[in-house]
Amino acid sequence: MQFSWWKERERSLRTSIRSFLTAAWLGWQIESNWTDPFLFAVYSIIKPVAGAAILVVMYGIITQGAFDSPLFAYIYLGNAFYIYVGSVMTGVSWAVIDDREHYKTLKYIYVAPIHAPSYMVGRGVARFLTGTIAVLVTITAGVLFLNLQLDLAAVNWPMFLTALALGVVMLANLGLLLAGVTLMIAHHVWFIGDAVAGALYLFSGAIFPLEVLPNWLRPIGFAMPLTYWLELLRRSMVGHVAASFPTLSKVTDGQLFAILIGLTIIFGLMAILVFRWGEHQARERGLLDMVTNY
Repeated sequence: MQFSWWKERERSLRTSIRSFLTAAWLGWQIESNWTDPFLFAVYSIIKPVAGAAILVVMYGIITQGAFDSPLFAYIYLGNAFYIYVGSVMTGVSWAVIDDREHYKTLKYIYVAPIHAPSYMVGRGVARFLTGTIAVLVTITAGVLFLNLQLDLAAVNWPMFLTALALGVVMLANLGLLLAGVTLMIAHHVWFIGDAVAGALYLFSGAIFPLEVLPNWLRPIGFAMPLTYWLELLRRSMVGHVAASFPTLSKVTDGQLFAILIGLTIIFGLMAILVFRWGEHQARERGLLDMVTNY
């Protein structure tokens, strides 16, 4: 009996891994084949630089060009790494719209031997890769042209890579949660991933401390794992200016990791429950093959 249970778990794990890898390959093919490599490279460079330029212009006007201030590095890096939020969350949730509405294959995926959550997360890998390109381009442009004070030799790389890996898992969980919701809604709200990412931008401390928010809004920021993830990434890269953002200055690195891990587990469980509930509702209401675009 125990041997049979173990074999079943092993088979389920192999199915999940196969689903994830296949979906990651498929997602990259979809994301990168809409144009020739040169135009894709130009687009990947111009888009993040243009987005960062908006923030830089705003900061320059407000501070009268105080780009040497440690605050600029904290704001700039927070904005740069926030690119991952929209990329991964949207990448996972958009897979539902893409397969159901555009390619009309979602119903076939659900009758195939595929682990649906692993497939959805795998589809988000392509957006993670393009997001990584955007993050690297944004940070490089800041160092070369905007006097971003970043010493690569002083970066705490183990801390950075650990925090980044935890963050990707956390963002995938949030994306899976949104995918569960997307299973039950029409194509007209295809922007749900970007909308949620935009709303959380306000509460994550990406470009300003949570202290500037009204007292009744601050708990939202402290309940979001994004707040602690961005703090860890910035501390690992420019730890000497951590005091510029007072929100979490009294919290140690270990405490930040503990909070991030705890919230990642909580949101992971929520994501599984919501996605399974959304699947059940979509099956019962015949929404897996619903086409609502015009």
